[in-house]
Amino acid sequence: MKPVSRASTLLAALLAAVTATLEGQRRAPLVQLDNAIESLVHDVSPSIVQVLVTGIGPVPAPGRTLAVAHEQVIGSGVIVDSAGFIITNAHVVAGAQRVEVIVTPSRTADGGRLPRGGPSLAARIIGLDRVTDLAVLKVDATGLAALPFGDSDRLREGQLVLTFGSPAGLANSVTMGVVSSVAREVDPDRPVVYIQTDAPINPGNSGGGLVSADGALVGINTFILSQSGGSEGLGFAIPSNMAAFVYRQLRAYGHVHRGMIGMTGQEISPVLAKGLGLPRDWGILVADVASGGPAASAGLQRGDVVVGLNGKPVATLAQFVADVTMGSGGRPVQLDVLRGPATTLTVRVPVSEQRDSLDRIMASLDPDRNLLRKIDVLGVAIDSAVAASMPGLRISSGVLVVAQALDAGGTQTGLAAGDVIHTANRTTVGTVEDLRAALRALKSGDAVVLGVEREGGLLFLPFELN
Repeated sequence: MKPVSRASTLLAALLAAVTATLEGQRRAPLVQLDNAIESLVHDVSPSIVQVLVTGIGPVPAPGRTLAVAHEQVIGSGVIVDSAGFIITNAHVVAGAQRVEVIVTPSRTADGGRLPRGGPSLAARIIGLDRVTDLAVLKVDATGLAALPFGDSDRLREGQLVLTFGSPAGLANSVTMGVVSSVAREVDPDRPVVYIQTDAPINPGNSGGGLVSADGALVGINTFILSQSGGSEGLGFAIPSNMAAFVYRQLRAYGHVHRGMIGMTGQEISPVLAKGLGLPRDWGILVADVASGGPAASAGLQRGDVVVGLNGKPVATLAQFVADVTMGSGGRPVQLDVLRGPATTLTVRVPVSEQRDSLDRIMASLDPDRNLLRKIDVLGVAIDSAVAASMPGLRISSGVLVVAQALDAGGTQTGLAAGDVIHTANRTTVGTVEDLRAALRALKSGDAVVLGVEREGGLLFLPFELN
C-alpha cells in the first residue's frame, strides 16, 4: 500500500475548503433571509395583542328553545399608538360586555428569545364601524410598541407579507405568504376592497396585522373564504390606508365621517354599454347627480362615464366609492370623464363631509352638564327632536350615549356611541339627571346592569363601578 503523498493531502484539503466555501455561498442568501424574517418577527410581535371579549351569545338548546349564555371570543389587535390605541375588527368586539387585551413584552435587551404572554389590560371600545369591520380600543398604558401604518396603495401582487395574530387562541403566531391581489372586491354592495393573501389566516387572526417586508402595517386581517373552516389560502385584509382613515375618524368622533360628492354610479357592463351606446364597456356610469351637490356644481352630468380618479384608472364601483368616501381626506377629487362619443374632459369635484345625527347633537351639548362621570360618557335625554333624528328607535325615551370621555375614570361599561340607556338596575331613566341620580346611589364595587337599546335590539350591560 503506497503512502499518501503530501501533495495529495493538500489537494484534498483544498478541494474540501473550496467545496465548503461554495456550499456556504449557496446557503448565504437563505441564511440572510432567515435572519431578516426572524428580526422582523421580533420587531413586530410586541405591537400585536390578543383580544379577549366577554359577551352574551346564543348557545345550543333542546328543541326550538332560544338560549343565551356568557361566551368568550378571542381575536387579535394591532397597537397603532404608544399611548394605548389599538385597532381590531368590529365583529370581534361587537356586543362585548368586557374587553381585555394581552400585550406581548418587547424583546430582551440582549436580543434573546421573545417572551410569551404578557400583562392583561382592560380595554374600552372607542368606536366601531361595521361597514369596514374596524374598531378602535383604548387601554390605560403608555410606552407601548406601536406599529406604523404603511401605504397600501404601493402594494403589488407577489410581494412578501407576514400575518400576525392569535389563530385558534394561539397567541404570537406568525405566517408568511404573498399578496395575491391588491384590490379584491368581495361584496358588491359594500364600498370596501380587500388585500387578498395566501399567507395562512385562521379564526382568531381577525384584527391582527398584515405586515410588509419592511415592517410596516399594510392591512388588518379580517376574514377568510373556506369550505373547511380553516385556511385554504384565501385570506383577506382591510388595506392600511382605509384602516388609518377609519382609525382617525373613530378616535376623533367615535364614528366615521365619510366623504361624498353627490353622485350615484353604476359599474358599466358590456350589455349596458351596448344598450346605451357608451364609448367604453368599462368604467363608472353616472346614473344620478344630486341637485346642488358638489358633483353638480363641478359640472358632472347624468350619463357621463368616469374612467379615471386622481390620475388612476377606475377599476370597480366599490374601489371608486371607497377612494372617494374614505381615501380623499376631504380634498377635491379629479375625475377623468367621457361625455358622448368623443368628448373627454377632466372634472375637479369638491368632497363634502357626511355628518350624522350624533354630530349635530354633539354640537349642542354642554360637556360639564352632559358628562356622566361614573360611566365615562356624554349623554343626552331622548326628546322629540332627538327621537326624530333616530328612525327605528323602539323606545322613545332614555339617555342617548353621544360620545365616550377618554380622560375619565375608566369604568369598563361596554357602552358605545349611539346606545340608548333605558334602565339602570331596574330603575327607568328618562333624563341625564335620572341616570346620574341612579348611579350616585351606588358606590365603588357595586354591580350595575344597564338596559340598553343598540341598533334596534335590546340588551343588558353588566359591570362593576370603579
